[in-house]
Amino acid sequence: MSIIISDLSYHYPNQKNIFEHLSLSINNNSKCGLVGNNGRGKSTLLKLITGYLKPISGDIYLSSKPIYIPQQIESNFSNVANMLGVDKKIQALNAITNGSISQTDFDILEDDWDIETKCEIALSYWGLSYLNLNTEISQLSGGERIKVYLSKLNILNPKIILFDEPTNHLDLSSRELLYKYIEQTKATMLVVSHDITLLNQLEAMYEISHNGINLYGGNYSFYENQKEIEDNAIINEINHEKKKVNEAQKKAREIIQRQAKRQSQGSKKNVEVRILKKTIVNRGEKTQAKLKEKHDKIISDNIDKLKQVEQQRELLNKLKFEFEYSKLHKGKLLISAKGINKSFEEDKYLWSSLLDFELYSGERIHIIGNNASGKTTLIKLITKQILPSCGKIENAEFNYWYLDQDYSILNNQYTILEIAQKHNKNNLKDYEVKHQLTRALFTSNQWDKKCKELSGGEKMRLCMCCMIISNKFTDLIILDEPTNNLDISSFKILLESIKNYKGSLIIISHDKYFIEEIGITKEYYMPITYTQNK
Repeated sequence: MSIIISDLSYHYPNQKNIFEHLSLSINNNSKCGLVGNNGRGKSTLLKLITGYLKPISGDIYLSSKPIYIPQQIESNFSNVANMLGVDKKIQALNAITNGSISQTDFDILEDDWDIETKCEIALSYWGLSYLNLNTEISQLSGGERIKVYLSKLNILNPKIILFDEPTNHLDLSSRELLYKYIEQTKATMLVVSHDITLLNQLEAMYEISHNGINLYGGNYSFYENQKEIEDNAIINEINHEKKKVNEAQKKAREIIQRQAKRQSQGSKKNVEVRILKKTIVNRGEKTQAKLKEKHDKIISDNIDKLKQVEQQRELLNKLKFEFEYSKLHKGKLLISAKGINKSFEEDKYLWSSLLDFELYSGERIHIIGNNASGKTTLIKLITKQILPSCGKIENAEFNYWYLDQDYSILNNQYTILEIAQKHNKNNLKDYEVKHQLTRALFTSNQWDKKCKELSGGEKMRLCMCCMIISNKFTDLIILDEPTNNLDISSFKILLESIKNYKGSLIIISHDKYFIEEIGITKEYYMPITYTQNK
């Protein structure tokens, strides 16, 4: 076994236990996903395994030291060599090359004479051949930082890898490299991710919940199917028991009614007959009571599971956001951009060629390009948030809704209720605004919560709720990396809402599964930037 966790319990200071008496084991070379709702302790479990956190009780056995790829890469690294963990080796190698005979330098280097070559090969694999070991981390984008961190895998060849949302901030080509790495490596893996394409590469799913942890022997699609079967089985069993109780109650009522009818007709019964009838009635009542007792026990045994099933289905049913559909006829030219480019510095354009872009009503366009290719800049240009440095943009009259990856329509200092009221452009009654918040699963005790305290999924729900409160016919929805920072439940809510939306769509996304599901009609490839050309 590569990982053995036995009877593990943990809680943060002055809080309830996140999990109690949790146990699991992962075989050598196994690749497993860790799934569960927000707040169930997925990231916490990874930190416990790595040793960043200490358990309250229980034991963790590891066959070798794991490499942990966190959600957020800290910015306190000085340069690429420092982030790769090879800076001391590089210093020792340079010292030896310059004539040092210090035993300390040789001990640090550990005969790793080709460490610089290893680093170059690793960085090249992740498309970072333009970086050198002295490049400052502060100069890198979020996507570049995670790829430098991933390069450690190629250098160290770890036997155990722990991933926490590794595809956040990765463009499509980088995700493909990660999928390839996962497919080819022999390392044992435990992965927390909302990237369904990635999860479907894995061979097993551990589901963590308030009931503990359960193993499902297949990829994410298999897990989803099994969960649906389990949920339906519980509901069917309870419905079956309810039906039996109802039938028993009906039968008992019929016996009582027949007896009452005969008595009302003045039939003369001898004592034996009356005793016999009373016995029949008593039998019916006892059968009914036994079935009721059995029914209550089945429900009691499954009450936690039933609540979970009902909450999950309620979440998905309630949150099928229904946007006001566009009234534009299909095929109307909404956006026409000809020969555009943008200069953020004097005489220095962003793209190496001029852009043409068109959107007709009813189209669903996927804008494709690597990180730093100017996708978000293009969105700002065609929505006239910024002006082009050359070329021409003509837009028809239409309403659009723009959800960027930072949820910038939300002011972090405002409360949930204040944000909702701010978007109430059509003067809905106060109770109507609050009703929409409740439908979006923001209860009254949350309305005073500030936006900065919300999770990614909660921010997404609030943005969509505000769109409905604004009560506009939405001709165009623009999404810029909408699935980053979402848990799987929030991901599904957004997915279903966009699938059901009937207007035009422009989307920037590197999530392959999401793109395949929402019915893209056209792909637009970004041109090379001058930076990329270098």
